[in-house]
Amino acid sequence: MSTKLSVNINKIATLRNSRGGDNPNVVKAAIDCQKFGADGITVHPRPDERHITYKDVREIKSIITTEFNIEGNPLEDKFVALVLEIIPTQVTLVPDEPGQLTSNHGWDTIGKKTYLKEIIAVFKKAGIRVSIFVDPVAELVTAAADTGTDRIELYTEAYAKHYFKNKEQAITAYIQAARAAQAVNLGINAGHDLDRDNLKYFAEQIPCLLEVSIGHALISDALYYGLENTIQLYKRQLQK
Repeated sequence: MSTKLSVNINKIATLRNSRGGDNPNVVKAAIDCQKFGADGITVHPRPDERHITYKDVREIKSIITTEFNIEGNPLEDKFVALVLEIIPTQVTLVPDEPGQLTSNHGWDTIGKKTYLKEIIAVFKKAGIRVSIFVDPVAELVTAAADTGTDRIELYTEAYAKHYFKNKEQAITAYIQAARAAQAVNLGINAGHDLDRDNLKYFAEQIPCLLEVSIGHALISDALYYGLENTIQLYKRQLQK
C-alpha cells in the first residue's frame, strides 16, 4: 500500500492572516485538498494563532471526509482542550517552545516518559490515535513504546538538509529508527522539509511508512503547479 499524504494547510492560513479577511479561505483549501486526493488534513494551531486559528480547527472539523491530524504541544492546556473537543483521527504531540518559528526537535522519550505516558493516556481514552514527534535515534524510538503512543513521527529535517550531499548517508539513521519502531510495534509517520526532490527516496527506503505530513514545500509548489496538480505530484512520489 502507498504511504498516505496528509497536507498541512498552515501556510494557507499564514497567507490569509498577512492581509486579514478570509482570502484565501482555509476551509475551502481543506475541502479542495481532500477533493484533489489528499489522504488527510494536518493543522498545527499555536498559542499566538499566527497561522491556523482555533476557530479554523473547529470549522475544518465540520467538513473533514478524510483523516484529521492536529499537531501541537500538550503542555498548553488550551491545545489539549481543543483536541478533546474536536476528537480528530490523530493528534501529533510536538515539543515546541512558546513562540517557536517551526518544530525543530523531537521528544526526549526517556526523560519525559512519565509525562508523555500520562498525557497520551488522556487522548487515547477519548479514542484518538496518538503520534509523537521524535528524532531519528533508535534508543528514543524504542523508549517511545513505553509511553503508550500508537505511532512516532520521524523528524526529517536532517535527512532533507543532507539529501543532496549524500542521500545514502542521510537516510541511514532513519532506516535504523524505523526498524527500531517495527521491533516495538509502533506505526511510522514522518514529516518536516520533505519535498518533491527527496520524498520518493525516503518513502522507498523506510519500511512500513504509514503517513507523511507535508505543508511548506507542497503549498509553495502549488504556487507554480496548482494545488490539484501538486497534490497528485506528491502522491506519485509515494506510490510503491
